[in-house]
Amino acid sequence: MGGLAALAREAGHKVTGCDAGVYPPMSDQLKALGIELMEGFGLEQMQLKPDLYVIGNVVSRSRLPNGEPKYPLMEAILESGAPYTSGPQWLSEHVLQGRHVLAVAGTHGKTSTTSMLAWILEAAGLEPGFLVGGVPLNFGVSARLGKVAAGHLRNYFVIEADEYDTAFFDKRSKFVHYRPRTAVLNNLEFDHADIFDDLPAIERQFHHLVRTVPGLGRLVVNGLEESLTRVLAQGYWSEMRSFGAAVSDFSAIGEPHHFEVLRHGQKLAEVKWDLGGVHNQLNALAAIAAAEHVGVAPEVAAQALASFQNVKRRMEVRGTAAGITVYDDFAHHPTAIRTTLDGLRRQIGKGQRILAIFEPRSNTMKLGTMKSQLPWSLEQADLSFCHSGGLDWDAHTVLAEMGHKAQVAATIDELVQQVIAQVQAGDHLLCMSNGGFGGVHERLLSALKKI
Repeated sequence: MGGLAALAREAGHKVTGCDAGVYPPMSDQLKALGIELMEGFGLEQMQLKPDLYVIGNVVSRSRLPNGEPKYPLMEAILESGAPYTSGPQWLSEHVLQGRHVLAVAGTHGKTSTTSMLAWILEAAGLEPGFLVGGVPLNFGVSARLGKVAAGHLRNYFVIEADEYDTAFFDKRSKFVHYRPRTAVLNNLEFDHADIFDDLPAIERQFHHLVRTVPGLGRLVVNGLEESLTRVLAQGYWSEMRSFGAAVSDFSAIGEPHHFEVLRHGQKLAEVKWDLGGVHNQLNALAAIAAAEHVGVAPEVAAQALASFQNVKRRMEVRGTAAGITVYDDFAHHPTAIRTTLDGLRRQIGKGQRILAIFEPRSNTMKLGTMKSQLPWSLEQADLSFCHSGGLDWDAHTVLAEMGHKAQVAATIDELVQQVIAQVQAGDHLLCMSNGGFGGVHERLLSALKKI
């Protein structure tokens, strides 16, 4: 929604917004753009009398324990008959219409892959618009309109395509609004247990996306994913290019930080960059295959990736103190936690310790749907520290099989104390959360400076 607000502002609209507990980097970006952000969802905001309310999917018709509505502004909008729409619907009608949309879907890697693809198109001189669920360091902003010339589809827009529902009044996945001509299906696992009953329910939504891609469009599909094979088995009507597997149209040979891109065994390009992790290698293959669909040669795409700077909160180094490095990463799904740890382990080798510091904050993790996978996800860490605040399940019991290698803290202060008591010179502290994590990164750095 912050990126959408930036697009609306760039298009010439006066934009205000409201939310609860907004945290960097988005809060900083909105302030820099001059977009006024109001805390909470109070009735007084009706006095603004906007032409349109754009409603994010955080808003619901739920009530507080005292019976009062949790979102009184939404109730007032409904009562007054004021015009409103969803974020994806507004994008579809006011930004994406008439453009060649390149959409990146998947349980993991959407933000990174979308950022890679946007940067490849930028480096190729195509001046794409984009909307990313993070801040790509190459651009410094999460969204822009890009080059728009009337009357033809060489107006490219790269968008992170989320399967989460659109709004409380539109339960379709967001990505069905985007109508891409190029669609990346990066991977597919069970997630969002608060709105999906099982994996087949998510696969069905992915197939709804596939149905919207035109015949002259392209599907870029991870050939390693059985779930995506099932999605395609339901039917597809576009050109399909696979990546990842040895028999795929696009594959890689070499280490994630330096590898060759192959098409059916023949070298197309070579990627040498600062990123690590097999997941980023796969993300790169997806971006290269998608960029080829709009005329960017794989060799040109690979050259662009050499200068790709990643995204804020994706293995971002927040600082070093006492010879100890503190990282910030958005990982929250068990698979993402595991792949992030694997990427850092490949980067630093086996001679240095990784301390995993995480909070199960997503709706899925709060429900405990995937709690049993946490010990598996943390195998590459030497020690793990879990913030259990707000959980309805017992993290001590779930992590008990890890023995002394795992500790649980109910507060951020206790968590920091646990880490500082165990830390050693040369350690790597990997903080993982899809929220602000109570400023744990700065608290750790401050504590480390006192050692």
